Amino acid sequence: MKNFYKYSVLACAILLAACQPKSEPKESQESQDPATIQQQTEPTLRGESVKVALTLPECKGNTCPDFVVERLQSNFSFIDQFLDEQILDQLSKMLDVVDADKAISTVQAAEQKPNLDTQVQHYANAFIKIDEELKALSISHQISLLVKPKILQTEGSLATVVLNSSSYMGGAHGSTSQRYYNFDLVNQKQINLNDLLLAKQQAALKKLAHDAFKAWIVDSKLANNPEEYEQAWPFEMTDNFLLGENGLILQYGEYEIGPYVVGLPRLVIPFDQLKGVLKPEYLPKVDVPAASTVVADTKSKT
Repeated sequence: MKNFYKYSVLACAILLAACQPKSEPKESQESQDPATIQQQTEPTLRGESVKVALTLPECKGNTCPDFVVERLQSNFSFIDQFLDEQILDQLSKMLDVVDADKAISTVQAAEQKPNLDTQVQHYANAFIKIDEELKALSISHQISLLVKPKILQTEGSLATVVLNSSSYMGGAHGSTSQRYYNFDLVNQKQINLNDLLLAKQQAALKKLAHDAFKAWIVDSKLANNPEEYEQAWPFEMTDNFLLGENGLILQYGEYEIGPYVVGLPRLVIPFDQLKGVLKPEYLPKVDVPAASTVVADTKSKT
């Protein structure tokens, strides 16, 4: 009887243990990588360039004028609107046509906010008129114009979009440009070059850029003596920039610091020279081993 009672109690204990609800394993917050958490919450610029809808005359052959303008459609409307304004400004510089500007002013007077398609169409009409005038002079060159934005850097301290432009209007050669625009996605604003700098570091950055300019002259074999080169092409600072993998890139346009043959010059200032000049958040992050990793490595060696 005692044995029966003992085994009955043991069986009940086993059944009670089996009926207890199992607790779900909880993921320790300490095990989550802070970098992963930041990456999940960090805003990302996504989008693509799409052609502006235009009405152009029908044309066949190798001498048909080629007019292509694309705009950015992204998940940040403030960037799209900003780029629209830059596209119109670039078209105004490339064509330098008074008739187009007058036509746009007329539309703006009739409409409070004319859409981009309407405004670009006026520049397209002016472009076609130029082609007709060239053809009337028996100039059969194919003229062309292209304006296209492209997303380069999508996240991190800066998101970067480049506006590429090129044109050929029947002269000795065409023209190209690359303009970079940098944005703070968290605060939704454009970031200028001075915004990257620590206090009172403009002169230090200019000196670094001037040194890079002199090195570029020698490396490009434009002159043996930079001082002589600067008599014809003096150094000047630019606000057209982007952060590359190796340093701060200063982008120049045609004829800004050199003749047409040098194209679109770039000066690169390495990040190691920019410590104390740029704000820390714009410098590459240095990976520091976790304390637990250091302790583990120390124990393994002993």
